[in-house]
Amino acid sequence: MKNKNRFFKNMKTKVVSLAAAAAVIPTMLPSVVYAAGDTSSVTAPLDSLKTLVIAIIGAVGVIILAKNVMEFAQAYQQQDSSTMNSALKGIVAGIMMAGISTVLSFLGY
Repeated sequence: MKNKNRFFKNMKTKVVSLAAAAAVIPTMLPSVVYAAGDTSSVTAPLDSLKTLVIAIIGAVGVIILAKNVMEFAQAYQQQDSSTMNSALKGIVAGIMMAGISTVLSFLGY
């Protein structure tokens, strides 16, 4: 009985080692990749997604800018300095968001 248990324990160790080696060895082998010269079919969806995200950010920036300009005008009329300060920060954030597409196109993205 002891020999039988020892045999199965040794066999289990060998099988696990063999399975681990079988999983690791193919990742170490070099593989040849044949890439086509035209990558636009791969990058076209990503370019479309990038354009969409930048357009959404710009549109949200314009909305934030308009909201904060109105908020600043109300705060200026009421002489509320804390709201004016907050609105100015919002105006700057809106300008940054609205101008992100221009900045990214200038940088080459």
